[in-house]
Amino acid sequence: MRPGPAPDAGAAQGGGVTGNAGRDSDIGARVARLAGTAVRQFRLTGSQHRWDHYRVQLADGRAAFAKVARPVPADPATGEPGPPDPAPAGATGLSGPESRDLAGQPVTAAGGLASEESRDLSGLFEAEARGLAWLAAAGTVQVPEVLGWDAGALVVSWVPPGEPSRAAAERFGRGLAGLHAAGADEFGAPWPGFIASLPLLNDPADSWPDWYGRQRLLPYLRRAAGAGTLSRADVRLVEAVIGRLPELAGPAEPPSRIHGDLWAGNVLWSGGGGWLIDPAAHGGHRESDLAMLALFGAPFAGRILAAYQEAAPLASGWRARVPLHQLHPLLVHVCLFGAGYRESALAAARAALAAG
Repeated sequence: MRPGPAPDAGAAQGGGVTGNAGRDSDIGARVARLAGTAVRQFRLTGSQHRWDHYRVQLADGRAAFAKVARPVPADPATGEPGPPDPAPAGATGLSGPESRDLAGQPVTAAGGLASEESRDLSGLFEAEARGLAWLAAAGTVQVPEVLGWDAGALVVSWVPPGEPSRAAAERFGRGLAGLHAAGADEFGAPWPGFIASLPLLNDPADSWPDWYGRQRLLPYLRRAAGAGTLSRADVRLVEAVIGRLPELAGPAEPPSRIHGDLWAGNVLWSGGGGWLIDPAAHGGHRESDLAMLALFGAPFAGRILAAYQEAAPLASGWRARVPLHQLHPLLVHVCLFGAGYRESALAAARAALAAG
């Protein structure tokens, strides 16, 4: 979705949100421009990685959610942008409350949270907006409406908070099966992706094992090794998985339309159903979404899976392949949050090899 037209009045009311009147005004004007109507008020609701979250009340009565990048402070010695700000206290990362966000610690470019590549988030909000629209087009799972986006912000419709239930979980499982069945033209996506604040390759391919190895495992293995978080022996273990992907991947399946980062925190429960947010959407393997949902647990996970299986049974041996599909998000966690996830990633690699 492209940014909407600039409204006549775009300044936010009730300043003091960021403690900087000029930044408050800039945020209000930007959100108003993207939403296509004036902003009545907004308030900070949280922060994650290198952006802040706002609940916005628009002048036309709608409520919205805005994700706005924080400015990268200049290095006083050079005047050039320095490493990203550390996440505020209480910010959570990809995996939820137990994660420790280390994004403020510079590492080498090869492993590089502070590298030039990962410092540039100019495509992040476009990738999320396009992913949301693509998922919504399937018409199977509820997705917030994209109101507008630009290089530094994304504005979507507000999803009122609710509670999960057995019935909602079953509806979500059936809807997820329908989403996957909507399919994709190929593995990958027409846009460059992001997962959390890290770039995510989406170059198209016809073969999932080769694509998964080159675009979901190798880039994060190299980052973690370059940062010194994984040893040479660790690297050899994951490389062994990559080398055996054709035999470990299970029966060939066509590309599915997947969320791509489907941990429980990216499912909002509202109005008796589950809503998908924060996607890393692409054509992928449907078992990847289900493995990610299982990685950190989800409300009524058993009912989600049972309803999914009733609608679209999984291929034989899928349980043994769960660690293979969890290896990608675990390597991403190693890159983002450090050695605390090293053993989990290595355990997934060992289990993937043992399953073959």
